[in-house]
Amino acid sequence: MSSKTKITVAYGDGIGPEIMEATLKILEAAGAQLEYDVIEIGEQVYLKGISSGMEPQAFESLKETKVFLKAPITTPQGGGFKSLNVTTRTSFGLFANVRPCKAYSPYIKTHYPETDLVIIRENEEDLYAGIEHRQTQEVVQSLKLISKPGSEKIIRYAFEYARKYGRKKVTCMTKDNIMKLADGLFHKTFDAVAKEYPDIQTDHKIIDIGSALIAERPQTFDVIVTLNLYGDIISDIAAQVTGSVGLGGSANVGEEVAMFEAIHGSAPDIAGMDMANPSGLLNGAISMLVHIGQPAVAEKVANAWMRTLEDGIHTGDIYQEGKSKEKVGTQAFAQAVIERIGQKPINMKPAVFDKSSTDPISIKLSPAVKAEKKLIGVDVFVDWDEDRRDPNALGDALRKADADGLVLQLITNRGIKVYPGGMKETFCTDHWRCRFQKSDQSPVTHSQILDLMNQVAGLGFDFIKSENLYSFDGVRAYSLSQGE
Repeated sequence: MSSKTKITVAYGDGIGPEIMEATLKILEAAGAQLEYDVIEIGEQVYLKGISSGMEPQAFESLKETKVFLKAPITTPQGGGFKSLNVTTRTSFGLFANVRPCKAYSPYIKTHYPETDLVIIRENEEDLYAGIEHRQTQEVVQSLKLISKPGSEKIIRYAFEYARKYGRKKVTCMTKDNIMKLADGLFHKTFDAVAKEYPDIQTDHKIIDIGSALIAERPQTFDVIVTLNLYGDIISDIAAQVTGSVGLGGSANVGEEVAMFEAIHGSAPDIAGMDMANPSGLLNGAISMLVHIGQPAVAEKVANAWMRTLEDGIHTGDIYQEGKSKEKVGTQAFAQAVIERIGQKPINMKPAVFDKSSTDPISIKLSPAVKAEKKLIGVDVFVDWDEDRRDPNALGDALRKADADGLVLQLITNRGIKVYPGGMKETFCTDHWRCRFQKSDQSPVTHSQILDLMNQVAGLGFDFIKSENLYSFDGVRAYSLSQGE
């Protein structure tokens, strides 16, 4: 292999520099053809007043190389600092987070030695968009945004990943029994895409029981695809039950750029002590080698690493008295891996990566089909704290607003119907959703809504937001309230 692939490298904070040094030594010893563009990210950049944790030249480096090997960083305590990972994922469209979770028993202690699953998590949307507002004295809002193309991209990626790596089943996890529109869209998209992959088994789990099953029977899963928040949670559960979060690496993959990292943090308490296990970052780097078309080198590294585990040479976090043979530090562990390059594990299954196709997974979305969209009402949210024990007072006052038949139909508080016919036992905050529609559910206009809002303000109410109510192809496209 003559030409080298240029990658962007960040040494990070805390234990980051130590484990990056160890990882790069191993890659070079295995024959990886790499050229490095080193950038500074993390704590020192934040402290310069750059809220993203990345200077402009770092973004330019990624635009050029399109491959990012990143060590853990430290985010300073206090507000005003954005998540560097979220910024990188959203800025470069890294829509897929891929976390393999495999047991390496008995060398790594686990109760589930047969576990070998991959969690593929949507990476750009959901609550991690970070769109939040304080709307009243008592209530803040965090928006959960789910899109059809975003859902389809990650779901197709999961099926393509399963095919590329010889996986047999893809499990979708959502909470669509409660969030019927948002999670429901993800589940419906999964069912539609699954029909195009008849060679792969599929099933669906509600996220709560799915999480419990990962904790109890992780070996029953193969590939899991899910939304952003759920994926973040269950990937740590899966990593922990396989033996150690410290061994986990992850890939964040987009159409052009990809980022590879360890799933653990910067562990500043042991920084500079030559104690950290570089395995998480090394496993992220193995995924990177496959991504950039160097699968043969990835195999060498993965097999040498597993052979090191088998030989009982362990860092302190995975050392087991009576099973491990030698407790070593970061750099000695790296040297042990280097000495075993060219060897394969004896008891564990050797790593084998497909060399017939070195192209990254490519996704093509289905053509968009537009539905007939009709505006049929509006939810007006008001801040009202005069007598929250009597929603009837609020409702009777808002009944005076009438924009050509667009009138108050109901009021909810935290999603529970409180007017008309509410229950006195319902606890209410100062945040009220007031639904206005025509009595015959006929279409309304934007002019009517503007007129209505002016009337609400004229009645002395502080409206804090509004949400238009639509139907698509005649189907209601908003949630009903509890008790409606």
